[in-house]
Amino acid sequence: MPFLAPAINDEKGALLSFLNQQRDAVRASVGGLTDEQASTSPSVSQLSLAGLLKHVIRCEWGWMVETVARSDEAPPFALDGNYEDGFRMTNGETVADLLRQYDVVAARTEEIVAGIEDLGTTFPAPKFEWFPTEGLEWSPRWVLLHLIEEVGRHAGHADIIRETLDGTQAFALIDALDASRVGAAA
Repeated sequence: MPFLAPAINDEKGALLSFLNQQRDAVRASVGGLTDEQASTSPSVSQLSLAGLLKHVIRCEWGWMVETVARSDEAPPFALDGNYEDGFRMTNGETVADLLRQYDVVAARTEEIVAGIEDLGTTFPAPKFEWFPTEGLEWSPRWVLLHLIEEVGRHAGHADIIRETLDGTQAFALIDALDASRVGAAA
């Protein structure tokens, strides 16, 4: 059933399966929309589907590449000038650009997870401006679970925004995403 994460017995695979299920919900939310539609904020919130997509891409990069891998490699996207720009398309970005970036980030996450010997190994939490982390220790397992939670929260936001935009519900969007993949593989 496409709306459920596949049952996988190893921990790394299961965590990645649930993360990918949430990624797909966010990806599906922009399916069939123009860049202008995806940038629309149809509710009291200033969030748009494109903004949510951009945000989860940057979150995943930060959590997995910068925090878990502790790498300073260049991201597959331009860095934004200010915090608010992380929630909207800027500098000529398109939804197609963001979806390609998400594929790159997802692949990088999978590489990082594959290279982890023990998901329970802890490390000091990095310093963040928005909440205190002094004395906290995290593990790759914790980061992956947090990332699933973060992307899942925004997938729910995306469901509401998309339904408000044009009435399309999540089940139809996931079915369309799955159908496009089957068509692409043929």
